[in-house]
Amino acid sequence: MEKRLQKFMSEAGVMSRRAAEEEIERGNVTVNGVRAVLGQKIDDEVDVVEYRGKRIGTAAKKNVYIMLNKPVGYVTTMNDEQGRACVAELVADVGTRVYPIGRLDKESEGLLLFTNDGELANRLMHPRYHKPKVYHVKVRGKVEPEKIRALSRPMKIDDYTAKPVNVSVITMKEEYTVLAMELFEGRNRQIRKMCEQVELDIITLRRISLGSLKLGDLRPGKWRYLTRSEIDALMS
Repeated sequence: MEKRLQKFMSEAGVMSRRAAEEEIERGNVTVNGVRAVLGQKIDDEVDVVEYRGKRIGTAAKKNVYIMLNKPVGYVTTMNDEQGRACVAELVADVGTRVYPIGRLDKESEGLLLFTNDGELANRLMHPRYHKPKVYHVKVRGKVEPEKIRALSRPMKIDDYTAKPVNVSVITMKEEYTVLAMELFEGRNRQIRKMCEQVELDIITLRRISLGSLKLGDLRPGKWRYLTRSEIDALMS
């Protein structure tokens, strides 16, 4: 059956369509021994597709959905060309290849989802289906009310205007303040850029929930399978 190469890779559980497009552009995918090009179509019953020298099969697979509590110091990638510690090391014992949905930067921690269900990953990363994400942000010193109001309003970041963010105070002491920030979009390093604009120095940044999914008491560096109800909530 003929289909676009990135769709084939997604359905085979290798990675999301978006990630597949990036790997095709990098030259890491071949079809019948020839470097693939973006937009290429293949016949999955005839053509031989390889990613980094390993053949991609079409055998039936069981979809896997897990939650990781990502620690600080790991980059959100399955293979880092710079040799940095990556989240792939933390989910190597899952028993099947999974890949992350979305990202947390190296210095951030908390809830990160993984799956081999390429269609769900592609759906969740589409702006139309973004689910609210809540972060606990620990910053130095006390935070003035005007800065909280500024964080809550639409804010110009780089070349876009971020949507309003729900901001509340969890703890406020002389040494530090812990804020809860609920985001409704997935912009790159958005919280860090927002805090920089209002001159807040971040100590820790931790994602604690995504939609109805809660990190709970999952320990840093550990993962668990999602429950059926949690999976259904993601798909709704």
